[in-house]
Amino acid sequence: MNYLLRKMQAQARKWTRKNLQYTAKPAMAHVCGILPSAMDAQLQALDAARWLAPEEITPPPLAPQRELATAPAAGEQWLDGTFTDRGRTLTYKLYLPPQLHQAQPRPMVVMLHGCTQDAQDFAAGTQMNVQARAQGVMVLYPEQSERDNPKKCWNWFTPQNQQRDRGEPAVLAALTLSIAASQPVDRARIYVAGLSAGGAMADILGSTYPELFAAVGVHSGLPRGCATNVMSALTIMKIGCPAHTESTVSDPMPPTIVFHGDADSTVHVSNGIAIVDAALQARGVQDTEALPTEGQSAQGQNYSQTVYRDSAGRAIVEYWQLHGAGHAWSGGNQEASYTDPAGVDASAQMLRFFLENPQRH
Repeated sequence: MNYLLRKMQAQARKWTRKNLQYTAKPAMAHVCGILPSAMDAQLQALDAARWLAPEEITPPPLAPQRELATAPAAGEQWLDGTFTDRGRTLTYKLYLPPQLHQAQPRPMVVMLHGCTQDAQDFAAGTQMNVQARAQGVMVLYPEQSERDNPKKCWNWFTPQNQQRDRGEPAVLAALTLSIAASQPVDRARIYVAGLSAGGAMADILGSTYPELFAAVGVHSGLPRGCATNVMSALTIMKIGCPAHTESTVSDPMPPTIVFHGDADSTVHVSNGIAIVDAALQARGVQDTEALPTEGQSAQGQNYSQTVYRDSAGRAIVEYWQLHGAGHAWSGGNQEASYTDPAGVDASAQMLRFFLENPQRH
């Protein structure tokens, strides 16, 4: 373990002793899906209980369950399914646009929900099906199980779930291929996107299966390879990825679009910047200079959009920094969880970026 890592871990422990229990422990228990007892075990050595009263370190309750209307319009389908691979079973929902079988193979977007969410909530919140309907795009929503994570988070922070042909990336890739084999999917236009823990897993899938996913969308997520356990994940969520680990992952990376609120108190905005830097480095354009364009959503929220292009002039990385936004899907439906209806429509912008970037072999 090198000096910088030891220094960061010492800083994290010192921070936790003083005040981290007010914010970081509930956030970590929420985003990483750690049970309260397990989280306490991780922090027992820090003796956090002697700094705060028991009621002050009780994790917040789960978000209330919502009955959200995502009924399909005429001619489209909203299907439930299960998939088993390597002894693990995932449930999922699949959106099929109208007149699917009367046209050429269609694009497909794999959408990975955040913690405490499910496919129904995520579909209703992002409104991706609405955007997909207009473009004739299929949308697949895998669901994490409470058995594999008590808060239904994708386990982005463990090494076995950051590698090709192992853990959750392998199962999600196998599910994607299974749907592509059973439906008229255009293999050159399969994409993956996610929010928070789902955004972190989308980043992992893009770098571990670049031949499968043509482009990646990460909203309020974290970069692959920075965390290896709960404590390092806690540090990264609050202060970002250590500089010495940002370049440890050198796998090819598909074109990537990133959204992150600069007022996000759950996942620090520096994580979004680290994802952008890693994507640029993976494509060999890390020295590219691009000036941000300032804009404002229809509801008045400001943002900065930065577009990075390759030598052929193609936009291969986009970064949207959402000014004043927290940990929520920008432009989403306020009736669902973790959405910010005041922001620019992230679903529309992601789908636009995806369709501009088919596989180029």
